[in-house]
Amino acid sequence: MQYDVVIGLEVHAELKTQTKCFCSCKNTYGDLPNSNCCPVCMGLPGALPVLNKFAVEQTVRAGLALGFEINKQALFERKNYFYPDLAKAYQISQLEKPICINGHLKVFDKEIPINRIHLEEDAGKLVHKDNVSLVDYNRAGVPLIELVTDALKQPHIESADEAIEFLTKLRQIYIYAGVADCIVEKGQMRADVNVSLKPKGSSEFGTKVEMKNIMGFKAVHRAITYEIQRQKEILDEGGVIEQETRKWDNDKGESYTLRTKENSEDYRYFPDPDLLMVNIDQKDIDRIKDSMPILPAQLKEKFMNEYGLSEYDSDVLLADKEVCDFFIACLEDYFKPKTVANWVITEVLARQKLEGKILVSKENLVWIIKAVDDKKVQRLAAKDLLSDIWGTTLSAEEQARKKDILADLSTDFVLEVIEKVVKEKSGVVEQFKREKDPKILNFLVGQVMKETRGKANAQAVLQKLTDMLK
Repeated sequence: MQYDVVIGLEVHAELKTQTKCFCSCKNTYGDLPNSNCCPVCMGLPGALPVLNKFAVEQTVRAGLALGFEINKQALFERKNYFYPDLAKAYQISQLEKPICINGHLKVFDKEIPINRIHLEEDAGKLVHKDNVSLVDYNRAGVPLIELVTDALKQPHIESADEAIEFLTKLRQIYIYAGVADCIVEKGQMRADVNVSLKPKGSSEFGTKVEMKNIMGFKAVHRAITYEIQRQKEILDEGGVIEQETRKWDNDKGESYTLRTKENSEDYRYFPDPDLLMVNIDQKDIDRIKDSMPILPAQLKEKFMNEYGLSEYDSDVLLADKEVCDFFIACLEDYFKPKTVANWVITEVLARQKLEGKILVSKENLVWIIKAVDDKKVQRLAAKDLLSDIWGTTLSAEEQARKKDILADLSTDFVLEVIEKVVKEKSGVVEQFKREKDPKILNFLVGQVMKETRGKANAQAVLQKLTDMLK
């Protein structure tokens, strides 16, 4: 039987703030376990939460970046469940009145409707070691936004590829908007995936199965692909899909039942009596909107329409904000977008991926690019020069002079070298005249470059040789 696939995503992202959501503890990663805690995030009796205003602003900023309506009044509720990483045995979250409603994100050729973005606190982190489980509450109370797609509306996500495209674009928007760092390896972006199947063309939705807290986009793709196949096999054999939550084991490439799926009623939501209704003024919304940085879609349009870059080059530059910012900074000193983009993509990006960050100044790279354009340095020598100064405080110009690679040769001297090579390699010259093989001509060019220690302009040498051998 043929089936339609319906996929829903619940995406959690830790907000970029200095302090936690309801207390003044630091919001930092990697500190000594349980060193950033207080009575509020530890859930001690009598401790009262105080809402982080900037966390609300960051949530509004995320909503505006995705075309959401902003609720002028938002309510915080208690989501009740027991788990060791939740010290209070409830999570402060939002259900009835989230901050952001009715957004959308374009994936391939369709706009995927998004139900909501709400603000909540993160739980602590469980650390399993041997036969012992430990809890680090440094993460407890960290401001977290949860985005929920609307799988009941058309169009919705229908494949693992579409889900990954959605997550990739969402992560990019959050980063460029300054909302979140979304470092997946640090757990700063996590996804819950809902998958259901229904007979092809049917208007009645199937039973959904949820897989929680999947780390990494590749793991999300594998989990969705696995779940689609698992449900297909059950339905084809006349079985029934059970509504449940499953745990994805990425090492084994399979999932297993974790618990029967809860409904919202099971969490016994009720308004948090310690927190007032949040009133969001239109003036604050307008202020946040005016301060929004330029987002990836707008930058892509600018790169292609104003800078003349290809769609591929634009996407490569935009994929990493550090690389994109570096490219734009270089253009401030040398506005040749295609030339600079070529250097950044082919030389800087490759090195950045190895090192984890860009380790050359824009001034040095621009000097190298200009030197190549002005035919002062050969491109191959320029690449070596970039490697020499990468990760150092060396000046590109000083290093070029030290290596003696600056082209300061007269035209007459270069002609003398060409004539010398033609005379010494007369046998090769005669072979070229007979066979007209470009490889032979390139060999002669190489001999000239060797004699000039790479200082001559290879294209000019090629032209002079071609003219001379005619």
